[in-house]
Amino acid sequence: MVFVDSYPKTSKLVRSEFIVAFVALGIGALFGVVQALHRTGVFRGFVSSADYYTILTGHGVLLALVFTTFFIAGLFAWAVSNSLERELPHRIAWSAFWIMLTGTVLAAVSIIGGLVGAPSILGHDLKADVLFTFYTPLKAHPAFYIGAALIIVGSWIAGLAYFKALWEWRSENPGERIPLQTFMVLTTMLMWYISTIGVAVEVVAFLIPWSLGLIQNVDPLLTRTLFWYFGHPVVYFWLMPAYLVWYTILPKLAGGRLFSDPLARVVFVAFLLLSTPVGFHHQYTDPGIPSGYKFIAMTNTMFLLLPSLLTAFTVVASVEHGARQRGAKGYLSWLRNLPWGKPAFAGCMLAGLMFAAGGFSGMINAGMNINYLIHNTIWVPGHFHLTVGTAFALTAMAISYWLVPQITGKKLQQRTIATLQPYVWFVGMALMSNAMHRAGLAGIPRRTAEPTYDEFAFEGVAGTVGEMRIQIAIGGFLLFVGAAMFLIVMADTLLARRGGTLSVNSNIPEPLSGADHSPRILDNYKLWTAIALLLIVIAYGPPLASMVADGLFAPGSPPIPV
Repeated sequence: MVFVDSYPKTSKLVRSEFIVAFVALGIGALFGVVQALHRTGVFRGFVSSADYYTILTGHGVLLALVFTTFFIAGLFAWAVSNSLERELPHRIAWSAFWIMLTGTVLAAVSIIGGLVGAPSILGHDLKADVLFTFYTPLKAHPAFYIGAALIIVGSWIAGLAYFKALWEWRSENPGERIPLQTFMVLTTMLMWYISTIGVAVEVVAFLIPWSLGLIQNVDPLLTRTLFWYFGHPVVYFWLMPAYLVWYTILPKLAGGRLFSDPLARVVFVAFLLLSTPVGFHHQYTDPGIPSGYKFIAMTNTMFLLLPSLLTAFTVVASVEHGARQRGAKGYLSWLRNLPWGKPAFAGCMLAGLMFAAGGFSGMINAGMNINYLIHNTIWVPGHFHLTVGTAFALTAMAISYWLVPQITGKKLQQRTIATLQPYVWFVGMALMSNAMHRAGLAGIPRRTAEPTYDEFAFEGVAGTVGEMRIQIAIGGFLLFVGAAMFLIVMADTLLARRGGTLSVNSNIPEPLSGADHSPRILDNYKLWTAIALLLIVIAYGPPLASMVADGLFAPGSPPIPV
């Protein structure tokens, strides 16, 4: 039975969330190639350098906030419904969708308003050129902040639908272990609830009143800290859904089964505990934060390597099992027996390979001393595009080739384009990210439309600066082409007529080591949430207390531009 036939209401919800995500991906990818061509000097005819920052804001918000949140909501809705074998609570889930969509429209209109010269609304210019990291003293139109807040609130409500579905399932299945996919979804949402407290307080208590003129000054360090309290765990909000795919679906695509259900649960519990008390590693150069608390953040960040290494072991073992089930032999020759010609499998594997490279560059970001070498250089977006721009984005696109036929009942169209697309994205990202990392070592800054200075000449550590710029431009263009290829396949599939027999299904094979082999304490959400909150109090309590000791708005800063 196809998923859409068993759960038609949830399928309609997932389709709607995916469509919004795909639209955001398309616009964000367009903004991305404009950025790549502009800042490298290859072609500057699309926008002025002043509008570059509006394009940068749109690229970051549409891809890192809208695309990710809507796709994750759709993936999680499918995973909970599939693993609990029931429809999601309909009204709660759709309420979440409409609230997130309203927030998206408000944020997008405020960003695009800056490009088209929209008139003032509510006494403020309709624009938002505050970048993805929207903390003070840069100021956007109130609609931007209200929209961002609604996206977060909508995601909270979506989580309520998942928890309600579990509560209903438990009333019918007392004493049963939580199915793995649902366990992963709910653990991710608990981490999300905890980590978004910071940005919610920043936006509702400070940025919205400040942008409306109700308060004149804000404390930049306090609002920056509240943002980064959220700003690093949001990365795991993007990555944990990719892990869900790698753990539960990728082994099936390889022809095997998950190696260990208990290890998967341990990994997700570790992310719940350690994802949030690490934000100070984004603020190593900020004054006003004691070095000891920066060291705590560094230590917690290094501990986060453990669940990633466990994932690498478990997922590779699961995929190897699938290859050997297909008759593979040898220590490494089993890699040839994997279905590299299937876009869902190839995309997920290539995303995992890129994520491994991103993990190595992330260790540089996490270390207090060596971080100073690359802080605020283009190295950072180079790392970011490996982790989120490939580990999540390529996984999302790849698994859509497998999932969209199940929620529509339609065969995947344009299979040749779909087969090539993951490799185009992989090559584009390899070129762009490689050059970004090398340019960061040369000191070339990020967040700027003009990365050159008349009084100073950058010298490449490996290669020339001119070569790096060309490589970034080519890589960015290939990424845009890869996104366009994906959207062509999705549009053709969604618009196709239903017919024939599908070769995909939502059945997930039982792991080699199942849930019964793991201690039940792993399912104790109250315990792990309490420990996570305790770690946050230790990491953030005293520094935040010192920041507010002299007043919530002092030292104060007016908005920029003044």
